[in-house]
Amino acid sequence: MKKKICVVTGTRAEYGLLFPLLKKLQQDTAFCLQILVTGAHLSPEFGETYKQIELDGFKIDEKVEMLLSTDTALGVVKSMGLATIGFADALARLQPDLMIILGDRFEMLAAAQSALIMQIPTAHLHGGECTFGAYDDAIRHSISKMATWHFTSTESHRKRVIQLGEAPERVFNVGAIGIENIMGLQLLEKDELFEQLQLSKEQPLFLITYHPETNGEIDGIFNLLKALEHYPTTNLLFTKSNADNGGRRINKAIQNFTKSHPNAKLYDSLGQLKYLSAVQHAEIVLGNSSSGLIEVPYLATVTVNCGNRQEGREQPNSVFNTTLQTDEIYRTIEKARKFNGVYDQIFGDGHVSEKILTILKEVPSFSIKKEFYDL
Repeated sequence: MKKKICVVTGTRAEYGLLFPLLKKLQQDTAFCLQILVTGAHLSPEFGETYKQIELDGFKIDEKVEMLLSTDTALGVVKSMGLATIGFADALARLQPDLMIILGDRFEMLAAAQSALIMQIPTAHLHGGECTFGAYDDAIRHSISKMATWHFTSTESHRKRVIQLGEAPERVFNVGAIGIENIMGLQLLEKDELFEQLQLSKEQPLFLITYHPETNGEIDGIFNLLKALEHYPTTNLLFTKSNADNGGRRINKAIQNFTKSHPNAKLYDSLGQLKYLSAVQHAEIVLGNSSSGLIEVPYLATVTVNCGNRQEGREQPNSVFNTTLQTDEIYRTIEKARKFNGVYDQIFGDGHVSEKILTILKEVPSFSIKKEFYDL
């Protein structure tokens, strides 16, 4: 009998990372893929990106509405409550043998706790990482404790999950799943990409994504925008912030900036193909997204990482860190533009989905039963 595997996704970025795994699960006769969509995917404000999932040929089995139209911590907590109620109903209908979740967002915390109480085993991707500038850090480790199976992006992350008390035989270093897209996608040529995004073909490109630092500063976007005043002719391509508390304020600031800067453009979502193509053709990726540290170096593009959101995460040599002071951001951008070294590739070889499916097939039966593993 096919094993029912339920994959949960709540954001455009996360879906892009999960895409190759979803395709392989869809095609494998050993599994019955179930897709549960929630969060920003269902919000018109964030581009209703669930439609892209359907365009990619997937059937969405359940939708869990949970995102309140608010920019506060209180609103996020209430959204988590709505998500928990929605996941309870959805998982009761789906009855999966295993739930797969990626990362560290509050939607995934609600999914993990729902599955735990409902005796549904969970497999967690990208556990063991550290990001001290966001409450995501605590969420990630909490999910690891509720999950039974773990697929990490580096060996040091695998060791950290084991340090959390997870048995080594259930923790696997498979690499970062986002690398698989880079290896498998035929990216757009520069002229085609620039034409589609209405960018100037004669000018360089900065690709910018900035999310809230949920454990600290959320106003850093204003200093970042001031630093970008130094580049009046450079293509400044922004993608929207996420739905964390403070995200809407960031998006509003960027929208106001683009109104007075014809060289700047803001998109709700580029989708995986356009985003990775933009990374490849950008001079710099700028902001505080984890993509700048994980996937971007594999496309030989430098990253300027702003602020503390990614503090604690393993970083390749092509990542240049800066504070959120305007002058320091500008100096770091100019320093990064001079990088001519070899790009570190520390997050695996890209064959992640294949490794995960091989491991899942070897599991005789999924279970939430486990004991604390003492080092």
